[in-house]
Amino acid sequence: MLVHSKNLFEIAQKKKFAIPAANFIDQYTLRAYMDVAEKLNVPIIVSFAQAHHEVMDVEEAALLGKYYAKHARVPVVLHLDHGEDTAFVKRAVDLGFSSVMIDASQDSFEENVQKTKEIIDYAHSQDVVVEAEIGHVGSGDNYENHAHSDSSYTTVEDARKFYQETNVDSLAISIGTAHGNYKGLPEINFDRLKDISKVVSVPLVLHGGSSSGDDNLRRCASNGIVKINIFTDIINNAVKKLSIEEKNYFDIQKQMNDGMKDCLRHYFQVFKTESIIF
Repeated sequence: MLVHSKNLFEIAQKKKFAIPAANFIDQYTLRAYMDVAEKLNVPIIVSFAQAHHEVMDVEEAALLGKYYAKHARVPVVLHLDHGEDTAFVKRAVDLGFSSVMIDASQDSFEENVQKTKEIIDYAHSQDVVVEAEIGHVGSGDNYENHAHSDSSYTTVEDARKFYQETNVDSLAISIGTAHGNYKGLPEINFDRLKDISKVVSVPLVLHGGSSSGDDNLRRCASNGIVKINIFTDIINNAVKKLSIEEKNYFDIQKQMNDGMKDCLRHYFQVFKTESIIF
């Protein structure tokens, strides 16, 4: 069933677990995710990122996401990940996404607030929830170098002020993770996470979950993070499963699907995601 994340996050906050948000880039990735969620009987967030619009356009993503969510026996959130401009985010709302992210984290604080409020007004009028980001989670190998300043981290005051000014439905924060591959294990600033959790009641989101360490992610889930984004590990694991000798298209696709499923199944266990029935 297609749902928005509000009720899911309230339950996850109370029970101290997280829900994976897995990015899909085609029908095969989406079907693999749905298969795992249904077999485990757990909710899932299937995400389509604006950055992938050259691989699959948002209209196709909306059609596929709504189709599989409608036929699912578990709660499914169809989420727009990292909407980079307000027009694209509004288009996703119009197409039936149940959750959208406006990512203005690289803009000024004031511009981030303004764009977030604009999207909240538009999305809430259609019963769609909104995620935003304060601080900035970067990308690339070893983006976070902890020998340097933590200026990219979300400050406690910015998180508090941003939430007060926007009343956003969920808030992505930067506490040491990065998108993409790492060189080494990132250091998560758990003190910052705890301090932010004390000043905002909004559900918190962690981007860049791939290869951030099972213990780190498990600890994040038990300390206020309710949604953890996973994509790089899923795709990497799909490729790892391939047999070099295998040349049959259907066998190759099955091997890749098995790799994606194994990875997502693992993270459901790490995040201690529980069944939710509406």
